[in-house]
Amino acid sequence: MRKGGKRKSTSQKQETEVKASSSSQENQKENHKLTSQAKRAKTSKPQPQLEYFEDKRNLWDQLDSVYQFNWNFLNLEEAFEEGGRLYGKKVYLFGCTEPQLVPYKGENKVICIPVVVAVVSPFPPSDKIGINSVQREAEEIVPMKQMKMDWVPYIPLENRDSQVDRLQSQMFILSCTQRRPTKTAPPSPGLSIGIRVALKQRKIDRLKKYEYCLPYFYQPLKEDELEQSTEVQIIFPAAQKPVFCEFDWELDELDEFTDQLIEADELDKDKKDAFKEFVKERVREAKKANRQAREARKKALEEMSEETKAAFVNMRFYKFYPVPTPDTPDVSNVKAPFINRYYGKAHEVL
Repeated sequence: MRKGGKRKSTSQKQETEVKASSSSQENQKENHKLTSQAKRAKTSKPQPQLEYFEDKRNLWDQLDSVYQFNWNFLNLEEAFEEGGRLYGKKVYLFGCTEPQLVPYKGENKVICIPVVVAVVSPFPPSDKIGINSVQREAEEIVPMKQMKMDWVPYIPLENRDSQVDRLQSQMFILSCTQRRPTKTAPPSPGLSIGIRVALKQRKIDRLKKYEYCLPYFYQPLKEDELEQSTEVQIIFPAAQKPVFCEFDWELDELDEFTDQLIEADELDKDKKDAFKEFVKERVREAKKANRQAREARKKALEEMSEETKAAFVNMRFYKFYPVPTPDTPDVSNVKAPFINRYYGKAHEVL
């Protein structure tokens, strides 16, 4: 009886331990479940809304000047239609503005006129941007990517939901590729080129670079004007005011040139030697740059395929001005073929 009682007691004890162990595991699972739910609840906490503050810098004054009129580029639209100059061709577009004195409502006004340049080419005309101004000592030629710019495929409104690589676009627009974190921003024809860029997040010095941007183009089949130029831009730093002038190392004699500046009170007499050394250094730099440009062009021609040479020969530039409308100034008398110092003149002005 005792042995049977002992076995029964042992069996009950084991059963109790199994139940306790099972209960403990269930409690652990429940606790883990609650902890997981708590963690999930914690991670799903709603994020605070970002606040946007109005930038007090006047970055859009030039845009406001351009958009005060409802300019019409019907001629550009028609050029892409069947029978038009650009129909069925690969085209690269960029915009610019030209301040011109034009008649409007009985008086002459200086107005920023928007212009669109179309480059017909089988490949992008350039992957670089020129940065230059009167205030800058020297121009910069930098990659487009450094300025967050690129030739972006134009996607028609009806195809905006499609993938870009499937559209096989024949039209590309010079545009800014930087994301714009602000909720809204005014439409932009560009500061000097047609880009939509988040300038509100830029520092002042960075912003200034955009103001002096010019689409860059290098024609290897034609000697550049800079390769032939014997002039250098001089910006000599001085205590009172900088000395701005142009020096031609073939036509100007340095001593005589310097004396004339002193006589005109443009240069202090005690700065004569320093100025002469400054000019000599600029002349050396310009001659070196000209020599390097000639060598680079020669090398590019040697390495260029006949197909690429033919593409450069057949490349065409078209410059589109707004068409006349009752609500816009008449720009017919100020149309000009000149695009910029890199592209030179357009083959046709429309």
